[in-house]
Amino acid sequence: MVKSRAQFVCQSCGNVTGKWAGRCESCSEWNTIVEEQVNSGVGSGPKSAVASGRPVELVALSGSSEDAKRVQTKIAELDRVTGGGFVVGSAILVGGDPGIGKSTILLQAAAALANQGLNIIYISGEEAIAQVRLRAARLGVNMSPVQLASETHVETILATLEAAGKPDLVIIDSIQTLWTERVDSAPGTVTQVRTSAQAMTRFAKKSGAAVVLVGHVTKDGQIAGPRVVEHMVDAVLYFEGDASHNFRILRGVKNRYGATDEIGVFEMASEGLREVANPSALFLDQRDKDASGSAVFAGMEGTRPVLVEIQALVSPSPLGTPRRAVVGWDSSRLSMVLAVLETHCGVRIGANDIYLNVAGGLKISEPAADLAVAAALVSSLTNAPLPADAVYFGEVSLSGGVRPVSHGQTRLKEAHKLGFGLAVTAMSKDKDKDGAIETRRFKQLADMVAQIASRAKRPINQDEE
Repeated sequence: MVKSRAQFVCQSCGNVTGKWAGRCESCSEWNTIVEEQVNSGVGSGPKSAVASGRPVELVALSGSSEDAKRVQTKIAELDRVTGGGFVVGSAILVGGDPGIGKSTILLQAAAALANQGLNIIYISGEEAIAQVRLRAARLGVNMSPVQLASETHVETILATLEAAGKPDLVIIDSIQTLWTERVDSAPGTVTQVRTSAQAMTRFAKKSGAAVVLVGHVTKDGQIAGPRVVEHMVDAVLYFEGDASHNFRILRGVKNRYGATDEIGVFEMASEGLREVANPSALFLDQRDKDASGSAVFAGMEGTRPVLVEIQALVSPSPLGTPRRAVVGWDSSRLSMVLAVLETHCGVRIGANDIYLNVAGGLKISEPAADLAVAAALVSSLTNAPLPADAVYFGEVSLSGGVRPVSHGQTRLKEAHKLGFGLAVTAMSKDKDKDGAIETRRFKQLADMVAQIASRAKRPINQDEE
């Protein structure tokens, strides 16, 4: 007879303990430990697993292999992030804030694939069939031959998929709503999410269908549930954006069949999400060219060059500890750039309140933005507007030098295509081959700071007033 025993699982990190505690020892979160029932007894221990095992054939490392087969949605931005389409037999986890557009983009992708003659199944655990039909009608895809169901029981879903033949794509919206009879805990708990995700991943590998799991995110921006769920699937995509901007960014953070640094840009419209073929023009659409503290950064997101505006505001601080507010960039990286400006460039900026913002809500992680951030900070401090047709990219070292970054020619070509005539960057062996854009190269950050200060309307140091 199978017995039930209790275990205590942290709903934040998935750590399992033998007794309840107010604070999790693993992630230090309070009031996240919940009691869950698990089966134990005959047939559940490791002995039964060993007894039912069988040897598998070992093969050589060398041998023929085929490229992964994919189903392309014909939505270019989505296919870019996935590496060319959904891989057959793979499991994909898509996360994002509530209302960001996860269900919308997946319903559009399901309709696009169904129109190609593929067998597409959309299972909603959060909405009734009538609600999904209303969304499809609003998006204009209600006539697409997508098979729809509303169910949360894992065993019922698997039986339905088996009876439906061989599906090409299965969308589960969302993984937190599923529950299975294998564990005695409420839907959405760590054990239920982990077991349900494992069952759907196993179905994807067995049937050859691509399975897309929608996941909610926590207040910290992480997909709810244990991180082990992200390790189960083959790809993890995050849908980013906020209500104050119309565009959304689909970013790949894990992909076993493609790159993990690609992004897809969409614009939210009344008829759904529209692709943005030229995101640089979107990010620079409302730029104030004559304002001080504004610099255009020529960045790279995967293989795609993206130009984005970096805004800085430096103001005298009435506080003993000046404020530092950073949106869209690494605050530790900002502290490093400020220290270099103070130590090697003679810019007394540390006593001021400093606000830094990447316009449009894009998040930048590459160190190539150091030079653009430094230029925006000095421009705001001295009230010296930067040239409107200039872009900046380069890494700042702790010694005050400017180091070259990769994909320099790609960044220059993108800047020239958007009408920029000047690029400020580091010394490099690679020169602008066609000479279409003027390049101004600096070896030391102090040289660029001196050039900006020469046009200053305010002294660069408070002592000079």
